[in-house]
Amino acid sequence: MIEEDKCMQLGQEGNKPKNPLPEQKQQRPGDESEMNPRPQFLAPTYKGSAKLDDKVAIITGGDSGIGRSVSILFAREGADIAILYLDAEQKDAEETKYFVEKEGRQCLLIPCDVRNSDCCIGAVTRVVDEFGHLDIVVNNAAYQHHQSSIEDISDEQLKKTFETNIFGYFYMVRAALPHLSEGSVIINTGSITGLEGSGQLLDYSATKGAIHAFTKSLAQSLNHKKIRVNCVAPGPVWTPLNVADKDPDEVSKHGEDTPMQRPAQPDEIAPAYVFFASNTDTSYITGEVLTLLGGETTAG
Repeated sequence: MIEEDKCMQLGQEGNKPKNPLPEQKQQRPGDESEMNPRPQFLAPTYKGSAKLDDKVAIITGGDSGIGRSVSILFAREGADIAILYLDAEQKDAEETKYFVEKEGRQCLLIPCDVRNSDCCIGAVTRVVDEFGHLDIVVNNAAYQHHQSSIEDISDEQLKKTFETNIFGYFYMVRAALPHLSEGSVIINTGSITGLEGSGQLLDYSATKGAIHAFTKSLAQSLNHKKIRVNCVAPGPVWTPLNVADKDPDEVSKHGEDTPMQRPAQPDEIAPAYVFFASNTDTSYITGEVLTLLGGETTAG
Protein backbone atom coordinates (compact mmCIF):
# COMPACT_ATOMS: atom_id res chain seq x y z
CA MET A 1 0.00 0.00 0.00
CA ILE A 2 1.36 3.43 -0.94
CA GLU A 3 1.64 5.71 2.09
CA GLU A 4 0.78 8.79 0.02
CA ASP A 5 0.20 11.21 2.89
CA LYS A 6 3.50 10.26 4.47
CA CYS A 7 5.36 10.51 1.17
CA MET A 8 3.78 13.83 0.25
CA GLN A 9 5.22 15.29 3.45
CA LEU A 10 8.73 14.38 2.38
CA GLY A 11 11.12 16.97 1.06
CA GLN A 12 9.58 20.07 2.55
CA GLU A 13 11.97 22.92 1.90
CA GLY A 14 14.28 23.67 4.85
CA ASN A 15 13.56 20.30 6.46
CA LYS A 16 16.56 18.19 5.48
CA PRO A 17 17.41 15.52 8.07
CA LYS A 18 20.81 16.06 9.67
CA ASN A 19 23.27 13.93 11.59
CA PRO A 20 23.18 12.00 13.71
CA LEU A 21 20.63 9.96 11.80
CA PRO A 22 18.86 7.06 13.53
CA GLU A 23 20.94 3.90 13.71
CA GLN A 24 19.47 1.21 11.45
CA LYS A 25 20.38 -1.81 9.38
CA GLN A 26 18.76 -3.64 6.46
CA GLN A 27 19.55 -6.64 4.33
CA ARG A 28 20.76 -5.91 0.79
CA PRO A 29 19.51 -4.46 -1.49
CA GLY A 30 17.52 -2.45 1.08
CA ASP A 31 13.91 -1.23 1.24
CA GLU A 32 13.35 2.52 0.97
CA SER A 33 9.99 2.33 2.70
CA GLU A 34 11.67 0.99 5.84
CA MET A 35 14.26 3.76 6.12
CA ASN A 36 14.05 6.24 8.99
CA PRO A 37 13.70 9.00 8.04
CA ARG A 38 12.32 8.28 4.60
CA PRO A 39 14.50 9.68 1.80
CA GLN A 40 13.13 12.85 0.22
CA PHE A 41 12.41 12.22 -3.46
CA LEU A 42 9.44 14.35 -4.49
CA ALA A 43 11.17 17.75 -4.88
CA PRO A 44 7.96 19.67 -4.07
CA THR A 45 9.42 23.04 -5.09
CA TYR A 46 10.63 21.74 -8.49
CA LYS A 47 8.35 22.93 -11.29
CA GLY A 48 8.40 21.12 -14.62
CA SER A 49 8.75 23.12 -17.83
CA ALA A 50 8.25 20.50 -20.57
CA LYS A 51 12.00 19.99 -21.08
CA LEU A 52 11.50 16.28 -21.80
CA ASP A 53 8.08 16.30 -23.44
CA ASP A 54 7.24 12.92 -25.01
CA LYS A 55 10.72 11.54 -24.42
CA VAL A 56 11.19 7.94 -23.26
CA ALA A 57 13.77 7.12 -20.60
CA ILE A 58 15.18 3.87 -19.24
CA ILE A 59 16.48 4.22 -15.69
CA THR A 60 18.34 1.31 -14.13
CA GLY A 61 17.98 1.15 -10.38
CA GLY A 62 15.01 3.48 -10.77
CA ASP A 63 13.00 1.85 -8.02
CA SER A 64 14.60 3.77 -5.13
CA GLY A 65 17.17 6.34 -4.08
CA ILE A 66 18.49 8.69 -6.75
CA GLY A 67 16.88 6.65 -9.53
CA ARG A 68 13.43 7.08 -7.99
CA SER A 69 13.69 10.84 -7.78
CA VAL A 70 15.11 11.02 -11.31
CA SER A 71 12.15 8.98 -12.56
CA ILE A 72 9.68 11.37 -10.93
CA LEU A 73 11.37 14.56 -12.15
CA PHE A 74 11.75 13.19 -15.69
CA ALA A 75 8.01 12.46 -15.63
CA ARG A 76 7.32 15.97 -14.32
CA GLU A 77 9.23 17.23 -17.36
CA GLY A 78 7.04 15.17 -19.70
CA ALA A 79 8.87 11.84 -20.19
CA ASP A 80 7.53 8.31 -20.01
CA ILE A 81 9.66 6.06 -17.83
CA ALA A 82 10.89 2.46 -17.83
CA ILE A 83 12.44 1.31 -14.56
CA LEU A 84 14.83 -1.63 -14.30
CA TYR A 85 15.21 -3.20 -10.87
CA LEU A 86 15.84 -6.46 -9.03
CA ASP A 87 12.97 -8.78 -8.06
CA ALA A 88 13.64 -8.07 -4.37
CA GLU A 89 12.92 -4.38 -5.02
CA GLN A 90 9.36 -4.86 -6.32
CA LYS A 91 7.76 -2.95 -3.44
CA ASP A 92 9.93 0.11 -4.00
CA ALA A 93 9.37 -0.11 -7.75
CA GLU A 94 5.59 -0.13 -7.33
CA GLU A 95 5.79 2.98 -5.16
CA THR A 96 7.93 4.78 -7.74
CA LYS A 97 5.49 3.82 -10.49
CA TYR A 98 2.65 5.31 -8.43
CA PHE A 99 4.36 8.69 -8.16
CA VAL A 100 5.46 8.73 -11.81
CA GLU A 101 1.88 8.11 -12.86
CA LYS A 102 0.71 10.91 -10.55
CA GLU A 103 2.82 13.18 -12.76
CA GLY A 104 0.61 12.13 -15.68
CA ARG A 105 3.13 9.88 -17.45
CA GLN A 106 3.44 6.15 -18.06
CA CYS A 107 5.78 3.95 -16.04
CA LEU A 108 6.86 0.51 -17.21
CA LEU A 109 8.34 -1.79 -14.55
CA ILE A 110 10.91 -4.31 -15.79
CA PRO A 111 12.61 -6.69 -13.34
CA CYS A 112 16.14 -7.07 -14.73
CA ASP A 113 19.58 -7.83 -13.37
CA VAL A 114 21.87 -5.62 -15.46
CA ARG A 115 24.69 -8.14 -14.99
CA ASN A 116 22.90 -10.21 -17.62
CA SER A 117 23.45 -8.89 -21.14
CA ASP A 118 20.44 -10.74 -22.56
CA CYS A 119 18.24 -9.20 -19.86
CA CYS A 120 19.38 -5.73 -20.90
CA ILE A 121 18.64 -6.48 -24.55
CA GLY A 122 15.21 -7.82 -23.63
CA ALA A 123 14.44 -4.76 -21.48
CA VAL A 124 15.31 -2.33 -24.27
CA THR A 125 13.26 -4.33 -26.78
CA ARG A 126 10.27 -4.24 -24.44
CA VAL A 127 10.57 -0.48 -23.96
CA VAL A 128 10.72 0.20 -27.71
CA ASP A 129 7.81 -2.16 -28.33
CA GLU A 130 5.77 -0.42 -25.61
CA PHE A 131 6.59 3.23 -26.32
CA GLY A 132 7.79 3.16 -29.93
CA HIS A 133 11.17 4.82 -29.31
CA LEU A 134 13.93 5.43 -26.77
CA ASP A 135 15.63 8.76 -26.07
CA ILE A 136 17.38 8.67 -22.69
CA VAL A 137 19.39 5.97 -20.93
CA VAL A 138 20.26 6.48 -17.25
CA ASN A 139 22.78 3.96 -15.96
CA ASN A 140 22.28 4.10 -12.21
CA ALA A 141 22.07 0.56 -10.75
CA ALA A 142 24.90 -0.11 -8.31
CA TYR A 143 26.30 -2.63 -5.84
CA GLN A 144 28.37 -1.51 -2.85
CA HIS A 145 29.97 -3.52 -0.04
CA HIS A 146 32.32 -1.97 2.50
CA GLN A 147 35.38 -4.03 3.50
CA SER A 148 38.21 -2.94 5.78
CA SER A 149 40.92 -4.56 3.66
CA ILE A 150 41.49 -5.77 0.11
CA GLU A 151 42.10 -9.18 1.66
CA ASP A 152 38.47 -9.24 2.77
CA ILE A 153 37.11 -8.73 -0.75
CA SER A 154 36.14 -12.15 -2.05
CA ASP A 155 36.25 -13.13 -5.71
CA GLU A 156 32.45 -13.28 -5.60
CA GLN A 157 32.13 -9.71 -4.27
CA LEU A 158 34.67 -8.37 -6.76
CA LYS A 159 32.85 -10.00 -9.65
CA LYS A 160 29.43 -8.78 -8.52
CA THR A 161 30.63 -5.20 -8.03
CA PHE A 162 32.25 -4.97 -11.45
CA GLU A 163 29.47 -6.82 -13.26
CA THR A 164 26.81 -4.56 -11.76
CA ASN A 165 28.58 -1.21 -11.79
CA ILE A 166 30.48 -1.22 -15.07
CA PHE A 167 29.60 -4.32 -17.12
CA GLY A 168 25.92 -3.42 -16.68
CA TYR A 169 26.58 0.08 -18.02
CA PHE A 170 28.27 -1.37 -21.11
CA TYR A 171 25.45 -3.88 -21.61
CA MET A 172 22.73 -1.23 -21.39
CA VAL A 173 24.42 1.17 -23.79
CA ARG A 174 25.17 -1.61 -26.26
CA ALA A 175 21.55 -2.77 -26.15
CA ALA A 176 20.12 0.74 -26.43
CA LEU A 177 22.42 2.23 -29.07
CA PRO A 178 20.63 0.80 -32.16
CA HIS A 179 17.50 2.63 -30.97
CA LEU A 180 19.12 5.96 -30.12
CA SER A 181 19.43 8.81 -32.60
CA GLU A 182 20.58 12.41 -32.90
CA GLY A 183 19.63 14.25 -29.72
CA SER A 184 19.53 11.14 -27.56
CA VAL A 185 21.25 11.22 -24.18
CA ILE A 186 23.13 8.77 -21.94
CA ILE A 187 23.66 9.68 -18.29
CA ASN A 188 25.86 7.61 -15.98
CA THR A 189 25.97 7.67 -12.20
CA GLY A 190 29.50 8.00 -10.89
CA SER A 191 30.69 8.88 -7.39
CA ILE A 192 33.11 11.03 -5.48
CA THR A 193 34.82 7.75 -4.58
CA GLY A 194 35.78 7.39 -8.24
CA LEU A 195 37.71 10.67 -7.98
CA GLU A 196 39.11 10.60 -4.44
CA GLY A 197 39.08 6.86 -3.69
CA SER A 198 37.83 5.17 -0.53
CA GLY A 199 39.89 2.94 1.73
CA GLN A 200 36.89 0.74 2.57
CA LEU A 201 35.35 0.68 -0.91
CA LEU A 202 38.24 -0.44 -3.08
CA ASP A 203 36.22 -2.38 -5.64
CA TYR A 204 33.31 0.09 -5.69
CA SER A 205 35.66 3.07 -6.09
CA ALA A 206 37.48 1.31 -8.92
CA THR A 207 34.21 0.80 -10.80
CA LYS A 208 33.18 4.41 -10.29
CA GLY A 209 36.53 5.60 -11.66
CA ALA A 210 35.91 3.30 -14.62
CA ILE A 211 32.46 4.85 -15.10
CA HIS A 212 34.01 8.32 -15.27
CA ALA A 213 36.48 7.16 -17.92
CA PHE A 214 33.71 5.27 -19.72
CA THR A 215 31.65 8.47 -19.83
CA LYS A 216 34.42 10.49 -21.44
CA SER A 217 35.38 7.74 -23.87
CA LEU A 218 31.78 7.04 -24.89
CA ALA A 219 31.16 10.76 -25.40
CA GLN A 220 34.05 10.84 -27.86
CA SER A 221 32.83 7.67 -29.55
CA LEU A 222 29.26 8.91 -30.04
CA ASN A 223 29.88 12.56 -30.78
CA HIS A 224 29.59 11.98 -34.53
CA LYS A 225 26.11 10.54 -33.92
CA LYS A 226 25.19 13.67 -31.91
CA ILE A 227 24.41 11.54 -28.86
CA ARG A 228 25.56 13.20 -25.65
CA VAL A 229 27.06 11.29 -22.71
CA ASN A 230 27.55 12.77 -19.25
CA CYS A 231 27.96 11.64 -15.65
CA VAL A 232 26.64 12.76 -12.25
CA ALA A 233 29.08 12.00 -9.43
CA PRO A 234 27.51 12.59 -6.01
CA GLY A 235 28.99 12.46 -2.56
CA PRO A 236 27.02 10.77 0.24
CA VAL A 237 23.29 10.44 -0.44
CA TRP A 238 20.54 9.11 1.84
CA THR A 239 19.53 5.92 -0.02
CA PRO A 240 18.89 2.22 0.73
CA LEU A 241 22.30 1.40 -0.77
CA ASN A 242 24.04 2.81 2.29
CA VAL A 243 21.63 1.59 4.96
CA ALA A 244 22.01 -1.94 3.59
CA ASP A 245 25.81 -1.72 3.50
CA LYS A 246 27.04 0.11 6.59
CA ASP A 247 26.95 -0.81 10.26
CA PRO A 248 24.20 1.03 12.17
CA ASP A 249 26.64 3.40 13.92
CA GLU A 250 28.16 4.35 10.57
CA VAL A 251 24.70 4.88 9.07
CA SER A 252 24.02 7.47 11.77
CA LYS A 253 27.12 9.38 10.67
CA HIS A 254 26.49 9.12 6.93
CA GLY A 255 27.48 12.41 5.29
CA GLU A 256 28.54 14.18 8.48
CA ASP A 257 32.03 14.90 7.09
CA THR A 258 30.66 17.07 4.25
CA PRO A 259 30.76 20.86 4.76
CA MET A 260 26.95 20.75 5.03
CA GLN A 261 27.32 18.04 7.71
CA ARG A 262 24.64 15.80 6.23
CA PRO A 263 24.01 13.51 3.27
CA ALA A 264 22.21 14.78 0.20
CA GLN A 265 18.59 13.81 -0.30
CA PRO A 266 17.77 12.14 -3.64
CA ASP A 267 15.70 15.11 -4.78
CA GLU A 268 18.76 17.35 -4.35
CA ILE A 269 20.66 15.18 -6.85
CA ALA A 270 17.94 14.40 -9.40
CA PRO A 271 17.76 17.88 -11.01
CA ALA A 272 21.32 17.36 -12.31
CA TYR A 273 20.01 14.44 -14.36
CA VAL A 274 17.26 16.63 -15.81
CA PHE A 275 19.95 19.18 -16.67
CA PHE A 276 21.96 16.62 -18.62
CA ALA A 277 18.87 15.02 -20.20
CA SER A 278 17.57 18.32 -21.57
CA ASN A 279 18.84 19.41 -24.96
CA THR A 280 17.48 22.84 -24.09
CA ASP A 281 19.97 23.13 -21.22
CA THR A 282 23.00 21.09 -22.24
CA SER A 283 23.15 20.71 -26.02
CA TYR A 284 26.82 21.79 -25.89
CA ILE A 285 27.82 19.58 -22.96
CA THR A 286 29.13 16.04 -23.37
CA GLY A 287 31.82 13.98 -21.67
CA GLU A 288 31.47 15.85 -18.36
CA VAL A 289 31.54 14.49 -14.81
CA LEU A 290 29.50 16.75 -12.52
CA THR A 291 30.23 16.44 -8.79
CA LEU A 292 27.55 17.23 -6.18
CA LEU A 293 29.33 17.24 -2.84
CA GLY A 294 27.54 19.36 -0.27
CA GLY A 295 30.12 22.11 -0.28
CA GLU A 296 33.29 20.06 -0.84
CA THR A 297 35.45 21.82 -3.45
CA THR A 298 38.58 19.71 -3.78
CA ALA A 299 37.32 16.61 -5.65
CA GLY A 300 39.74 15.34 -8.27
